[in-house]
Amino acid sequence: MTHAINDEALDILFRSARSQNKWQNKPVTPQMLLAIYDLMRWGPTTANSQPARFQILLSKESKERLRPHLDPGNVEKTMTAPAIAIIAYDLKFARHLPKQFPHQPDAIHWFVDEAHAARTAFRNGTLQGAYFMLAARSIGLDCGPMSGFNNAGVDKEFFPEGTIKSNFLCGIGYGDPAGLFPRHPRLSFDEACKIL
Repeated sequence: MTHAINDEALDILFRSARSQNKWQNKPVTPQMLLAIYDLMRWGPTTANSQPARFQILLSKESKERLRPHLDPGNVEKTMTAPAIAIIAYDLKFARHLPKQFPHQPDAIHWFVDEAHAARTAFRNGTLQGAYFMLAARSIGLDCGPMSGFNNAGVDKEFFPEGTIKSNFLCGIGYGDPAGLFPRHPRLSFDEACKIL
């Protein structure tokens, strides 16, 4: 079987990629962050809705704003990451649909129900967060995704307008292999999948 990308690329994206707990002292540059976004933005979302929003913390000051909202077990690995992405989603994403989905002018009205809009934003924002990590790995960076933090506190600090909600955090940089746990097993195809 031939792959659209080679085995080395598959290893980088999936098989050898690890969630990082410790970081090398190497910077992540704004140019790298632009490269990540430029790749991840092409991933599919419902009605091209693109509800994900990213606040990427590079400065010591911005990271300190995050510190009080982290679970104790996540403080060290978060604060030492060269960059930290707060991956969030915009509940009011539909206002952009006339631009993003122009062949359906009424698409903005598909999400007037707030509960439906929230489900759509969360689902597709999560997908975009995954695209973000794959894009970071594809340009040679490592990721440390985590959900151990106080969402309400982060939302109040970084998204005070109330229409954007945090989903998860992701450290970005060059991982230190000394911080890796042993590789944990994954479910087999038969345990997770059923062909009907």
